[in-house]
Amino acid sequence: MAVAAVDAAAVAPGDRVVDIATGTGNAALLAAERGGRVVGIDFETALLRVAEERAHAARSDVEWLWGDLEALPLPDQSTDVVISVFGVMYAADHGIAARELERVAAPGARVVLASWVPGSVLPAMGQVLSGYLPPPPAGSGPPSRWGDPVALTGLLEPHGLRLTATSTSRITLPFTSSEDAADFLIRTAGHVVCERDRLTAEGRWDALHQDLCRFVEQRAESRAGHLSLPLDYLLASAIRTSD
Repeated sequence: MAVAAVDAAAVAPGDRVVDIATGTGNAALLAAERGGRVVGIDFETALLRVAEERAHAARSDVEWLWGDLEALPLPDQSTDVVISVFGVMYAADHGIAARELERVAAPGARVVLASWVPGSVLPAMGQVLSGYLPPPPAGSGPPSRWGDPVALTGLLEPHGLRLTATSTSRITLPFTSSEDAADFLIRTAGHVVCERDRLTAEGRWDALHQDLCRFVEQRAESRAGHLSLPLDYLLASAIRTSD
């Protein structure tokens, strides 16, 4: 999915690229391989450490920054390419997050967003997690609205970002067990990782893991002793039209 996003962004040598909510750095590292001058931003320091270790191992020159989705640590109009792979969709305030995308994008910049489709596995997982995570601000809307082309148009256009292309795709992740799947889903979700210490102190971390195992068993396809989890996502491209 990170490959699809970087391909859609047509990252070229010298492009100033930001990967928002970079996680462990998948899209950022790919963009750097293609010659981009890349900044990866995330609010979860544990994921940034993993990304930095990966960059060091690959001898990749990426700048990693701690930052909030609603207050990106970048100057105005400082990027040619803005990428977010299942990241900006989790902003607490969608309108502010969309405004930040526009703020850091230079005129004509390409914006590529990968977001989970409403009703698919990952948005449904959010309902399982809702009893463990802080409630979202009133009126912010579900994260999966970023995976609906109509809703996404309504989010982006008021901020000078015009949607130019959308496509829906599916990837299927194989796992040996529901425990392995739950571990992966937790490990790659920054908003869950950052609550681990609190939930562990409350004695609820193991319960969250068990609930995710049950969820995987309900949603995955079982075949020959293995589980396959289908994940549907929208890949959306936009351009900054405002001066």
